[in-house]
Amino acid sequence: MDQIIYILLGVLIGISLISSVGFLVQTKYQMPNWWYLRPQNPLHCYNPNQAFTSAVCHFVTAVMLYGYLIPISLYVSIEMVKFLQVIFINRDIDMYDEESGIPANARTSNLNEELGQVDTILSDKTGTLTCNQMDFLKCSIAGTTYGVLSSEVDLAAAKQMAIDLEEQNQEIKSNLGNENNVATPEIELQEVIASTVGKFGKHNVVGFSFEDERLMNGGWINETNPDVILLFLRILALCNSAIHEINEHTGEITYEAESPDEIAFLVAAREFGFEFFKRTQSSIFIRERYASSGKLIEREYKLLNLLDFTSKRKRMSVIIRDEEGEILLLCKGADSIIFYRLAEDGRMYQEATTRHLNEYGENGLRTLALAYKKLEASEYMAWNSEFAKAKTAIGSNRETALERLSDIMEKDLILVGATAVEDKLQKGVPQRIDKLAQAGLKIWVLTGDKMETAINIGFVCSLLRQGMKQICIAVSNSDTLGRDSKKDVKENVLMQVVNAAEMVRLEKDPHAAFALIIDGKTLAYALEDNVKHQFLGLAIECASVICCRVSPKQKALVTRLVKEGTGKTTLAIGDGANDVGMIQEQILVWASVGWKVRRR
Repeated sequence: MDQIIYILLGVLIGISLISSVGFLVQTKYQMPNWWYLRPQNPLHCYNPNQAFTSAVCHFVTAVMLYGYLIPISLYVSIEMVKFLQVIFINRDIDMYDEESGIPANARTSNLNEELGQVDTILSDKTGTLTCNQMDFLKCSIAGTTYGVLSSEVDLAAAKQMAIDLEEQNQEIKSNLGNENNVATPEIELQEVIASTVGKFGKHNVVGFSFEDERLMNGGWINETNPDVILLFLRILALCNSAIHEINEHTGEITYEAESPDEIAFLVAAREFGFEFFKRTQSSIFIRERYASSGKLIEREYKLLNLLDFTSKRKRMSVIIRDEEGEILLLCKGADSIIFYRLAEDGRMYQEATTRHLNEYGENGLRTLALAYKKLEASEYMAWNSEFAKAKTAIGSNRETALERLSDIMEKDLILVGATAVEDKLQKGVPQRIDKLAQAGLKIWVLTGDKMETAINIGFVCSLLRQGMKQICIAVSNSDTLGRDSKKDVKENVLMQVVNAAEMVRLEKDPHAAFALIIDGKTLAYALEDNVKHQFLGLAIECASVICCRVSPKQKALVTRLVKEGTGKTTLAIGDGANDVGMIQEQILVWASVGWKVRRR
């Protein structure tokens, strides 16, 4: 509408200028001959001797006379229309979330018309495409994996396999003309689902989708390493910063925590027989149930220190003293961080655990490694004295000192195992993404997951579809490269981008669709000045783009590149603090709690 108004304003000024020039010529050369206009007694705006001044006066008059070309009331009408649109949006039954009881809430009417102009959607994954409700699904303890149920990614992979088999069967049918000896892929898919869900049924416990007879109902006591499993379960119950709430009517305990992962761990620990039920400033209380006795044993663990989780540390730890007086450090965090801090004699299960973590990641699960360390009283007292001083210090060096001391303590750990929780997709996400793709919108997902995990989740949410050609751009671990080699890495990335763009350009199939997948380390090079325009040119030719292992800063840089490089309206969707930079870079700012309510 603004562009139309500018065009009309230009036409108005042009007509007024032409009219003023004509008036100047007539006033100067013809008006002296028109006696009825009394040129001998000229007015200020009709003076043949001051024709230019008269033309200026006429220009103002012409602008006022021709001003009806610009429909000023159009702005008022459009604002009324947008106001009514907001009412319709807020009352749209299809945008009402029955589970939470929350309708759509359009907080401004200024962005309504831009929704239909969106060309590119940039979305976070966790909490946006997913429910942000974690379900404990699998775990690895002492090199043994537990948990038999399948994740959504497993089922999606089975479905994809069934589709591939169906295509192969159709090809065999067309070649052999025999329909009787061909297996039915739908039956195979049903068997996969039945083997995982049908045997055990669905759990009614929110946050817990685990099923394995070897651990449930105290069965872990009969395993090969019951002591390690016992320690694993205690870490689940103790290593957290959550608070408990007791329902006065039912007596049921619920948990509140900064991360939904912690809630899933506490629910899992309770289902395994280790219930966290009370916390004070100095103690954590656990009810432990063993299959041998079947009785609940309440244990008190003195909480000595809590080393908080941060995005930089990627781990958290608690230091406790058990009832026997032994001091333990319990730690959970990203496997890359924990493995780096293991002692030489604490790597007994590292190889098997790494293999299990890779399997969990490929299945779209969020993973954490668990480890512990026994502390001598003298060692702890010396460290705690410095830690207490740093904690009470005032100044800019306080955080640095606390981080340094935490780093000193969290070393020489012993690996216990790893957890795998599933963050389920929000209802309707695959269908919504498929519809948006059919409408011609380009969809980018910026996530911190591994590349394998991101690819699998891409298939689950229809971001990657059957027949879509994948372009993966990645380099080897740049941390191992010297400073002189960074130029070679950048040239390698540029070459991959150029080759991929050439492949897209030479594609002869007009219906071919491409998906670009790039990791965070490679993206750092792709966003540099002499590479980013080639990278953007490749990305906008792809129907879907997945950026994995990206940092919040990289999310903002990618968003800025798309916004400035394409010049088109973009939409950012996120739900967490790490998405603020991405959302602030948008022309169209629309922070969302997910796709569930705003799925249309």
